[in-house]
Amino acid sequence: MTWDEMRPLLTQACSETFQMVGWSALIAVAAGLPIGVLLVLTDRGGLLQNPPVNKVLGAVVNIGRSLPFLILMVALMTFTRWVVGTTIGVEAAVVPLSIGALPFFARLVETSVRGVDHGLVEAVQSMGGSTWTIVRKVLVPEALPSVISGVTTTVIALLGYSAMAGSVGAGGLGDLAIRYGYQRFETGLMNVTVLVLVVVVTAVQLLGDLAARAVDKRGRGSTSGPRLRLLRTPARATAATSSSATASSATETS
Repeated sequence: MTWDEMRPLLTQACSETFQMVGWSALIAVAAGLPIGVLLVLTDRGGLLQNPPVNKVLGAVVNIGRSLPFLILMVALMTFTRWVVGTTIGVEAAVVPLSIGALPFFARLVETSVRGVDHGLVEAVQSMGGSTWTIVRKVLVPEALPSVISGVTTTVIALLGYSAMAGSVGAGGLGDLAIRYGYQRFETGLMNVTVLVLVVVVTAVQLLGDLAARAVDKRGRGSTSGPRLRLLRTPARATAATSSSATASSATETS
């Protein structure tokens, strides 16, 4: 097979793969982020401590993570047909891809949020900050570099899932590799498909690393920013008290 014959096939396959991975990643991130944060908040000692809810939510996430993607995709065929009206094609693949990636990303978010310095949370609580304020101003911003790394890992995992989905009629690079590279013994096309996947994964990892570094304030002298803002009011109060004490002493002396 010549390059002129490969090019339209590769273009269409790449477009289908990007659609599957893009929509699935968007859904997984939008749903997995609040679930991951909720797993931390409802745990023992959390801001919304609720062990029964935490156990049920954790069990659902664990069940979703325990199923291999091919089995999950087959098990969800009835649900997929109910949602999009078909079990083949790009639209159908987005349903199991999203459901498979959601618990995976939720656990990554949970791990990221647990790594936030608890002293910052206590400082905001001492100033009367609500749970929503703590989540919005402390937990998510402080965990953002790690969350972005989790998004990168999830997207790369979805690329692998999409290749597996292609083997059962979802389209994309996986379908191209199976139909032409394996069934028709087009070794050249198979090699090009593998090369494209390697390039895409490498590009996603590089972009993810750059984005994580761009928002990471650790090690650049900026970590004291939140702490200074949180402690600024007490520091000013201490300074004012010291000034008042000095003035009183001077008055008594005179």
